Amino acid sequence: MDTCIVRQPILDREKQVVAYEVLYQEDGELSPENRDADAANAIHDFFMELDQTHFLGYKDAFLTFPPNLLVEDIPCVFSSEKLVIQVEDSSLVNPMAKKAIYHYKDLGYRIALIGFEFSPRFLGILDVVDIIKIDFSHPDDPLIPNIVNIARQFKKKVIAYNVNTLHAAEKAMELRVDYTQGKNVADLVPSRIHRMDHLKSNFFQLMVAVTREEPDLDEIARIISMDVTLSYRLMKMINSAYFAVKNRVTSVKQALTIWGVSQIKQWIYLLSFGHEEGGISEELIRISFLRASLCQMLSTSIPNFPISHSEAYLLGMFSTLGDLMQVPLENALDELPISDELKNGLLCKDTICGSLLHLVLCYEKADWSGVKHEAEALGLDMDEISQKYVHCSKEVDKIWDKITQPFSGAKA
Repeated sequence: MDTCIVRQPILDREKQVVAYEVLYQEDGELSPENRDADAANAIHDFFMELDQTHFLGYKDAFLTFPPNLLVEDIPCVFSSEKLVIQVEDSSLVNPMAKKAIYHYKDLGYRIALIGFEFSPRFLGILDVVDIIKIDFSHPDDPLIPNIVNIARQFKKKVIAYNVNTLHAAEKAMELRVDYTQGKNVADLVPSRIHRMDHLKSNFFQLMVAVTREEPDLDEIARIISMDVTLSYRLMKMINSAYFAVKNRVTSVKQALTIWGVSQIKQWIYLLSFGHEEGGISEELIRISFLRASLCQMLSTSIPNFPISHSEAYLLGMFSTLGDLMQVPLENALDELPISDELKNGLLCKDTICGSLLHLVLCYEKADWSGVKHEAEALGLDMDEISQKYVHCSKEVDKIWDKITQPFSGAKA
C-alpha cells in the first residue's frame, strides 16, 4: 500500500522552528476498522527505514498515535528525548490507552493533548500532559482564551494549530501562546519584505543564470559584479578562514572558479533573504529549497515534461516569490527572463508544470486527496512521491548545514 508522509513545522514566538509534526497516511481511503492496522504499518515499515535525524533536522517529532498503537508500545520505536506523543479524545475514553499514556510519561516521553474540552476526562489527565494543542481554525471562539488560561494555571505549554490565516496568527500572538503551527508557514511568517521598487539585488536574475543547463561563469560574475552587496558578501566569504585559500581572492570570477556553481546556486538564495535583521524565517527558505528539489526530482519521472530539469528547480524555488516581494506573483515574474512554460506553470495549475507545482504544495499541506488527484494526472506513483519527498528533505537539510557554516565563519 502507498505511504504518504510529510513534516509540518512548529514555530516558537521568535518564528524559529523547534519541532515538526509528522503526518502520515497509508493510502487515500482508510476504512475505520483498518485505521489502526494501517497506521501501524505506516509507522513501523516506513519509519524503521527512515533516517529520522536527517528527516527531522535534529528537531523534536510530534506524532499522533491511535489508542491501539499506544497499547502496543509502538511509540517506543522513537527515542523519548525526541518524540512528543500526541493523544486525542479517543485515547482518553479507552481505559487501556489511558493507562498507556501514564506508562509513557513514566518512561520520559512528553505528552501533547489535542482538542481540549472542559470535561472530567480532559481535566483528569492534565497531571501527565506537558503541552495542550488548541485548534485555531476559528480564532474568535470565546472558549479559546479560557483554555489558554487553564493551560497557564496548570503550567502547560500551548500550541496553536491550524493557524492558517493572518487573523489566526494575530490572535495567537495576542494570547501569547508558546508555539504556532499552520499548514502554510510561507503565508504567516512576518518579515521585512523586499518590494519591487526597493529590490537592489540582482538575485532573481542570478538564480536563473546559475540554474541553466550549462551555467556561464562570465554571466554569473557579471550579474554579481553589478551589485555591490552581493560582490562584498561573496568576497568576504571566499576569503574567510572557512575556505582557507592560500592567496587572497581579488575578483568575483576568481571566487566563482574556486567555489563552483553547484554551491553558489544554494548559497545565493540563503544570502539574499536569510541573514538580514528582521528578515525571512529560515523555515521559509528551507521550504523554497525543498519545493525546488522535489519539483526537479519528480519532473524526471513525468513523460514529455515541457521544461528542463533546471527550470523545474526554478518552478519550486520561485513559488514563494510573490510572498517574498509582497507583490502579485505575476508582477514579480515580469522582472525575470524565464520561459513562458515556466511562467505559466507558476501562475496557473491548468498546465503540466502547474499541476506538478500544485502536487508539491498539496503534499506540503498533507492534502492527500489533492496529491492523489495530481499524481494520477501526471502519471506519478504515490509511493515514489513520498520516497522522493523524504530524500529531498534530507538532502536539503544536509545542504543547509553545509552552507550555513561558511556563512557563520564569514560573519565572524
